[in-house]
Amino acid sequence: MTRIFPDDLEAGLSTRAIHAGQRPEPQAGAIMTPLYLTSTYVQDGFGQHKGYEYARGKNPTREALERNVASLESGQHGFAFASGMGCLDSIMKLFKAGDHIVVGENVYGGTFRLFDRILRHMGLSFSYVDTRDPELVNDAMTGATRALLVETPTNPLMRLADLRAMAEIATRHEALLVVDNTFASPVFQRPLEMGAHIVWHSTTKYLNGHSDMIGGVAVVLEDELAAKLQFIQNAAGAVPGPFDCWLALRGTKTLPLRMRQHDANGRQIATWLANRLGEEHVIYPGLPSHPQHALAASQMSGFGGMITMELGSVERVRQVLERVRVFALAESLGGVESLISHPYSMTHGSVPADVKVGMGLTEGMVRLSCGVEDVEDLLGDLEQALA
Repeated sequence: MTRIFPDDLEAGLSTRAIHAGQRPEPQAGAIMTPLYLTSTYVQDGFGQHKGYEYARGKNPTREALERNVASLESGQHGFAFASGMGCLDSIMKLFKAGDHIVVGENVYGGTFRLFDRILRHMGLSFSYVDTRDPELVNDAMTGATRALLVETPTNPLMRLADLRAMAEIATRHEALLVVDNTFASPVFQRPLEMGAHIVWHSTTKYLNGHSDMIGGVAVVLEDELAAKLQFIQNAAGAVPGPFDCWLALRGTKTLPLRMRQHDANGRQIATWLANRLGEEHVIYPGLPSHPQHALAASQMSGFGGMITMELGSVERVRQVLERVRVFALAESLGGVESLISHPYSMTHGSVPADVKVGMGLTEGMVRLSCGVEDVEDLLGDLEQALA
């Protein structure tokens, strides 16, 4: 029989998460995309191949993941990389010495480290601004600005950038809007639909969702931009192995299901914490007390499972981190299991102290990645840890 596949029609997000970009394997009809564990491909003859020559350039398992995430992000082209930072580094190879990039001041510590410790010494210049304020962003743009790079919500201060305003500013200055959508995932936010040029993720986090692989992915709409990224992907070679792609592809199939539970747990835990600690000590875009709650509600369809709380001192932080039993003290986020971390010394450990102070990151902050466990167990764990 002839099957109609969801990427051929206007299917819902959950349907596309399971099917988009994939076809049953032709020889046996396997419904799961096979693992193509090969470094090279036999050619039919001199100058005759099936579109595959060497696995750094293309791999069918990787292509299935790339097509799948591109569909979820409402994009046309996807490019998978060996890590989130490998993805960002490859995106930055679109630019050259002398180019200027405007960056949100509260980006992931690894992003700041890449820009400040490596790319700055290769001729790129960076200005860090509070992307909550479009006027500050516009004022930072110069004639040499080639990109505006934002996270929204940010890590770990949960600050938002108005994506439509950012897109308007970037377009006016003939710059690319590059958005890190890792925290929200395409289930809750799709920046390309609001004017972004490139959206990227650490697939390690929510897209994979099971804490068992490292990867990154970028998605674009425009063919010309896609051709440049494809050239960089092959030439620089920061590509993932097929098994990591297979794991991420397995993860995207349940992404909408998982995100609904992350969101439900996140909302309930944030409300409980606000009552327990006081609204001023809990940062979560889904709380009405969040200063950008209205913006979050307008450009996101859910608020997710990331929460930051202010405990006031390192001593209090240490007490909580050493007493939790269900929340695991670990780097990373977005897995089915709940994690807890200290951003000041962990995710942002490489950021200079004065920069952390300037952005408002304190030693008393703790970040929660609320997993999909029974919320009563998570609340009970926090209650005994905070007691």
